[in-house]
Amino acid sequence: MVGVGPFLTIPLLLSAMNGPQAMLGWVVAFAITFADAMMWSELGAALPGSGGSYVYLREGFGRHTYGRLMAFLFIWQFIFSGPLEIASGYIGFAQYSGYFCRLGDWGQFLVAAAVGLLNIALLYRQITSIGRITVSLWIGTLLTILAVLVTGFTHFNPRLAFDLPPGAFRFSLGFLLGLGAASQIGVYDFFGYYDVCYIGAEVKNPGRTIPWSILISLTVIGTVYFALNLSLIGVIPWRSFVPAAEHPEAKFIFSQMMEQVYGSWTAMAFTGLVLWTCLGSVFALLLGYSRIPYAAAQDGCFFKIFARLHPTKDFPHVSLLVIGLISIACCVMPLDAVIGALVTTRLLVQFIGQIFAVILLRRRQPQLVRPYRIWLYPLPNLVALAGWLFVFFTSGAQPIGWGLGMLALGIVAFLGWSWHTRQWPFAAAEPANP
Repeated sequence: MVGVGPFLTIPLLLSAMNGPQAMLGWVVAFAITFADAMMWSELGAALPGSGGSYVYLREGFGRHTYGRLMAFLFIWQFIFSGPLEIASGYIGFAQYSGYFCRLGDWGQFLVAAAVGLLNIALLYRQITSIGRITVSLWIGTLLTILAVLVTGFTHFNPRLAFDLPPGAFRFSLGFLLGLGAASQIGVYDFFGYYDVCYIGAEVKNPGRTIPWSILISLTVIGTVYFALNLSLIGVIPWRSFVPAAEHPEAKFIFSQMMEQVYGSWTAMAFTGLVLWTCLGSVFALLLGYSRIPYAAAQDGCFFKIFARLHPTKDFPHVSLLVIGLISIACCVMPLDAVIGALVTTRLLVQFIGQIFAVILLRRRQPQLVRPYRIWLYPLPNLVALAGWLFVFFTSGAQPIGWGLGMLALGIVAFLGWSWHTRQWPFAAAEPANP
């Protein structure tokens, strides 16, 4: 969950509402994701299998009928949204590399692509050697965040941090659209709070561990991200890098912060830490995300080719290569477009679908053991649904079109696959287990 997101997106977030009032977007994003985290907690504790959402959607909507469709659509959108999320880390690496050497658009793409190929190479091995790499990358991430927080709060200027523009909170359609754009960025930064669910079969005492892992992580990291934002705008005037599109230095704004306080040598060392953080986040994402199509294909919910293991090293090499190479291809898009496409693609099937999966499972399987049950049910379901719809419909025409287009293509692909394999809806559904 702790990745490069905030180091990239704070200028975009402030640009969404043209001032520090955009931090309200993080508050809205936290309210939405905390309500959604309860969905993940109940589902993850009750169905702690590998694969996460595809298991929840399959069981909630019916394993042999609409659950097949929802599980397929989840993996389908994940083939695109997962690489988009990884690509945002590659783009972030390239942007911060620009602090050392100014890069044009193609130079940035080449750096991002090189990092993508390195990431695939690091993961093209057995899991036993990956743990040590993960820990070292994680330590670098913590040092990066600590450096920003210490710097920000020892040089904090409240007049800079709370320098609101005139009419900052004047309610209007423009305010709502700006808040939606800021909330979308906040949601992107919080993504990952549910990742433990993807490896639920490997978690000890999942009924307790999964809910507490999700809820505590989201609360702690949400607080840290808010503090990072304050640290930045309490040192550097926000008007000097907003709107982000008009200020090239916004791409590596935290390096600029360190240079202003400590000088260029310290800023270069800090930039190295940010690059390390980028590597850590994309490494963890590609590691986890490459296992999801593999698990679905093993269960017969996706194309069989994704179930192939490496002949000697016993890891899902086809899934790894597909996710990894699509991630590199996505680096041709600008960061804000990547974030918009990622969020809208993921909302429709995965997040909104799981809200209904919780309700359907409670009705269809009331006897299912639920170590964690949603607090104040069904109120969090309604909050999460309203929040996700708000984020989706304020995302702009292009991201909305991307999300709906991926959904439509997924339905067509499902029908073609089901017809080819003679499964539901072109054959009678298999009887449910008694």
